[in-house]
Amino acid sequence: MPIGFCSLARLRGLSRWSGIALLALLALTFSPTALAVTGSIPMTGSMVGFLAVLIFVLAYSLVMAEEKLHMRKSKPVLVAAGLIWTMIGWVYVQAGMPDQAEHAFRETLLEFTELMLFLLVAMTYINAMDERRVFDALRSWMVRKGFSYRQLFWLTGVLAFVISPIADNLTTAMLMCAVVTKVAEGDKRFINLCCINIVVAANAGGAFSPFGDITTLMVWQAGIVQFYEFFTLLIPSIVNFIIPAVVMSFFINNRKPEGVYEDVWLKRGARRIIALFLLTVATAVACHTLLHLPPVLGMMTGLGYLQFFGYYLRRSLPRSLERKRARYTARGDERKLAQLGSVVPFDVFNRVARAEWDTLLFFYGVVMCVGGLGFMGYLGLLSEALYLGWNPTWANIVLGLVSAVVDNIPVMFAVLTMQPDMSHGHWLLITLTAGVGGSVLSIGSAAGVALMGQARGNYTFMGHLRWAPVILLGYVASITVHLWLNAASFAIG
Repeated sequence: MPIGFCSLARLRGLSRWSGIALLALLALTFSPTALAVTGSIPMTGSMVGFLAVLIFVLAYSLVMAEEKLHMRKSKPVLVAAGLIWTMIGWVYVQAGMPDQAEHAFRETLLEFTELMLFLLVAMTYINAMDERRVFDALRSWMVRKGFSYRQLFWLTGVLAFVISPIADNLTTAMLMCAVVTKVAEGDKRFINLCCINIVVAANAGGAFSPFGDITTLMVWQAGIVQFYEFFTLLIPSIVNFIIPAVVMSFFINNRKPEGVYEDVWLKRGARRIIALFLLTVATAVACHTLLHLPPVLGMMTGLGYLQFFGYYLRRSLPRSLERKRARYTARGDERKLAQLGSVVPFDVFNRVARAEWDTLLFFYGVVMCVGGLGFMGYLGLLSEALYLGWNPTWANIVLGLVSAVVDNIPVMFAVLTMQPDMSHGHWLLITLTAGVGGSVLSIGSAAGVALMGQARGNYTFMGHLRWAPVILLGYVASITVHLWLNAASFAIG
């Protein structure tokens, strides 16, 4: 999941799949064994608890019907979060213990705030690089090279895998999709195959980096997996990407597309903004690893880097234009002179405004809803059913597949809130499965949902579903490799 970065299903036929998952949740939460609670007042067997679950189910159903209803996904979960915590507050006020509910709410809000600020800075940098035409230039370079279909298939897949650990799986997938749809315009079969490959590669690449998906960021922020430990998942992630890619590559008609050329020039400061982003990432890692402070401190400091650089770009713009105009006039370069007319100052706050606020507010609603249900005791019940009733390995594998239907963000937040007694290897396993499990269906990840909209008519739910068995093969293989390579980490010490 994972930076502009989270999304849920927008497909019309999704209600059937979501109904199965939500009925399973209801069956579990309404079971007679609903006794374990997080707060002091048991609510899992009460009318208030049942009503809270019903509100969450209804809100999530509205989210899943976003495309049909044309209603932003943040609206229902914001209202649901407010209603759930209002009921919790009312119960605890009646019991004379309002401080407990207030403390629980503040703790959940703090968890969200750290993640939101982290994501906001990452989104701002990605938007800044997009505005400076970094991604357009990369796309233009790939198009100009005139790769064959098979080369393009592998190149976009490998680049998606390599870039997503830094830029996040959603942004990376959309960039690679733009290349494919431009080069192979009209070839629906090839575009569909490429988009599937890109989704699998971007999700696999994001699974071994804290910056690759929101779920990995959540695990890192929680302090469960250290920054360098994510790279333990590198080989399983490669396996997850390579196996489906190899199979699909045999079904590509290897011909050369017609050349489509586009002249793209980088705006002033583009390369320096990339360097500042890498410096920001390094600052966040240093804060967490060396100083044992939240990574968000380093990210917010990095936003300051960008603000200072934006100030420098604005103040030095007139002198820069004057020097370049004199140089291009001396050369007689009319094309460069024409480009100077489109130069605009860089505005950091404009980049902040372009962040995915609907996604961030949706994230708030989901976190607060799940946190409220956890405080009522439902997550303790779910943890007992999954991690005590089942083997943790199988529980994590199944949750990874559930994330293909329900989305991996609420799944991962629920696991983090439950805090099951698992070995380090099992925590790495749920990080892997939640990251790559969404690749099984096109609606299972932000990358898949975004590409269905971007390549509408070429990349579809059914087109992806036909290759689900091959993707499942990669999913199983990656888990097997992790269990084999990292066997020592599965012992609880």
